[in-house]
Amino acid sequence: MFNSKSIILSSLVLIILVISVLGGALGASFGFGFLSGPLPFISIAAETIFKPFGYELKNSSVMLWMSMIVLIVLSWLATRKLQEVPSKLQNIFELIIQFFIDTAKEAGGDQAKRFLPVVITIFFAVLAFNWMGILPGVGSIGKIETIDEWVSHHSHSGHCSKIEVEHSNKTKVNVNQEILSKLCVLEEESSHGFVVFDSYESSFLSKINIMPIGRGESSRAPLSSIGNYEVEEIEQIRKKILNGEDPNNLEEWKKIKTNISIGRVSELYESKNGTVSPPEYIGKKTGELIPFFRGASTDVNTTLAIAIFAMIFIQYWGFSSLGFKGYSGKFINLSQGPINAFVGILELFGELAKTISFTFRLFGNMFAGEIVLISMGFLLPMIGMIPFMGLELFVGVIQALIFSMLTLVFGVMAATSHSEHDEH
Repeated sequence: MFNSKSIILSSLVLIILVISVLGGALGASFGFGFLSGPLPFISIAAETIFKPFGYELKNSSVMLWMSMIVLIVLSWLATRKLQEVPSKLQNIFELIIQFFIDTAKEAGGDQAKRFLPVVITIFFAVLAFNWMGILPGVGSIGKIETIDEWVSHHSHSGHCSKIEVEHSNKTKVNVNQEILSKLCVLEEESSHGFVVFDSYESSFLSKINIMPIGRGESSRAPLSSIGNYEVEEIEQIRKKILNGEDPNNLEEWKKIKTNISIGRVSELYESKNGTVSPPEYIGKKTGELIPFFRGASTDVNTTLAIAIFAMIFIQYWGFSSLGFKGYSGKFINLSQGPINAFVGILELFGELAKTISFTFRLFGNMFAGEIVLISMGFLLPMIGMIPFMGLELFVGVIQALIFSMLTLVFGVMAATSHSEHDEH
């Protein structure tokens, strides 16, 4: 028999599920979607959020140092008052360290204990990077990349610059290459949609933006509605410039350039689902959100740095244990025939393969997990991410354990000579 508490709990779960389905991207197909937001821009490369003194500070670097600070504080709290009867935090750290001590003994005997400072550091660092990357606000709070910045970026990095070089080379007119490249972007990306953000009066809050709720993918404002132009106008402006007219004297170009620099919705537009944007969208700022925070493990530069760090120590352990001649003999062996020489070359390539494997195993798993969380939050707000967040916590531990354990195993292998392998 069901009691009243179970009925209330079941009803509450059902209500939340219905609200989540109707409020998300699935409900938006039927005219609801009051909780849905636009999908964040997914970039493989980490984004620059500030440039203090000319240095490009990446959002993944911010999370990396935040993770390090959290790890340092937890380590200090666990060890500042060591007791025979350990506190809960001290007990957790002791259990983890004891696990690695026992594992090192089994893998390489007592001599493998010297690998533990590096191995345990890698474990805690990777674990902190992985878990901090799924905190609320990561990927959803940031600054706006303005329309002007977006157009300028794509005009320099896209294929438009190459196409316009061909156009200008066919004429004898000295044209403004940058303007032609921007015109190409405006023409080819006229339907590209941008997020419509709310405006804040405070100068401080105006620099901090959150993905708006209730404005899904279909509510994005196309570039043409922000610049207030038709594609035919862009073609006419291009022809005039190629014919030798000064673009600064073209009223239609000055109008579009002004609208793009303002970067606000300048006219009503038809969204992807066929509905016309509400009048209150007029004047709202638009752009793409560049998050202030991004999981450090989702940046390939971070995983590559840890992989290089691990491989440097593995090589150091090999040379310090076997000597220069003994360890280098694993890779350069010309005295025992061509087969052993070829095997040595394969061993050398294997060291490089280890670095690549280290790098992309961690990066691939964590980047894929980030995309899954974004997708589920988009489809089912409120509840969609909950089971996958639990899965990401588990994957974070497993990836940290794999990275550190492989470092330990490779270290033991590096410190073991071929003759010892043969004896075993």
